[in-house]
Amino acid sequence: MKLKRRDGTMIERTDGQEKLLKKLYGTVWGRMLLRPLTAPAISVFAGKLLSTRLSRILINPFIRQNHIDMSQFERRTYDSYNDFFSRKIREGFRPVDMHPQHLISPCDSKLTVLPVTEKASFTLKHTRYCAVSLLKNKKLADEYAGGFVLIFRLSVEDYHRYIYVADGEKTENIRIPGVFHTVNPIANDYYPIYKENTREYSTLHTGEFGDILMMEVGALLVGKIVNHHEKAHVLRGQEKGYFQFGGSTVVLLLKKNTVRIDEDILNNSRQGVETIVRCGEKIGTAVSGT
Repeated sequence: MKLKRRDGTMIERTDGQEKLLKKLYGTVWGRMLLRPLTAPAISVFAGKLLSTRLSRILINPFIRQNHIDMSQFERRTYDSYNDFFSRKIREGFRPVDMHPQHLISPCDSKLTVLPVTEKASFTLKHTRYCAVSLLKNKKLADEYAGGFVLIFRLSVEDYHRYIYVADGEKTENIRIPGVFHTVNPIANDYYPIYKENTREYSTLHTGEFGDILMMEVGALLVGKIVNHHEKAHVLRGQEKGYFQFGGSTVVLLLKKNTVRIDEDILNNSRQGVETIVRCGEKIGTAVSGT
């Protein structure tokens, strides 16, 4: 797995989890084993188990294994593993770029930016997606033809809360039920995970960037996508929601000629390299402001 920091530092990572996923998704017996594990009932059960007080025994080993700097987070006692997993960052550790013409990252993640064709499709690795299969709404999908899709992949060690990327009017949430594959890129080689996984989306009507579609995608053992608001007026940097246990993904769809994505991110994406971004940092500029 190739990642690059914003300063240009390249990171190549192959861990135990990735090796296991290659065996599971890359073999017939592994995919047979995965079939029941991706069922919604399993993720719901795991979520309930990880919300019990007994699950607290998993917290310290997880912190050590993933080298998490807990000084960045609120200092308190956690009631369960899920309580810890959705922990809040301390004030000042994720400053939000408040320039109204700057598009910001909604979360800590590994970012890939892909062009959406005039027929409203895009290709992630070797898998082609149609926006209509992602949204189950052809009229809405067609509005984003010629724009960009931004895929923010969260690993288990990432901060799992996400924010609004601009001031605007938010529509109601649309939930699309599905299964729960891992969002690791390995899974995408075998399954069209973003049109199979459970997901929830809404549209953010903004002045600077036009309409932005914001989608949250559940993943293997993610018990819950928690969004705070239905239809509402929201602000840049305001918390939109959080994921409970597991790697997850936030997806943004941008309309044609509305945002100029930062060049380092575009170059990395063209080379199949994910860019490490932090919640609230600049990732692009409104076309009207360039």
